[in-house]
Amino acid sequence: QALRIGAGHPALPGHFPGVPLVPGVVLLEQVALALRAWRGQRLARVLEAKFAAPLLPEETARLHLSAAAGAQVRFEIRRDGMVLARGRVEGAA
Repeated sequence: QALRIGAGHPALPGHFPGVPLVPGVVLLEQVALALRAWRGQRLARVLEAKFAAPLLPEETARLHLSAAAGAQVRFEIRRDGMVLARGRVEGAA
């Protein structure tokens, strides 16, 4: 699914004033929303998360979820083929 965080997001002014980056927690929030839409589950735990490159406000990225073992789900966020973040989360009812 497409992912885009607007320049007016309330987390941006405090995350590097003058040179805003989308905070990792905002990206994880998008993972949680996608998990709810896909499986009807809430994000119970973040098992692993690696943030490899920044996402700037107004940039468009793609979020992909895939099933892993049990209730685990792998996520990957890419922009123009570059991995920005990846990891594993666990969903719960």
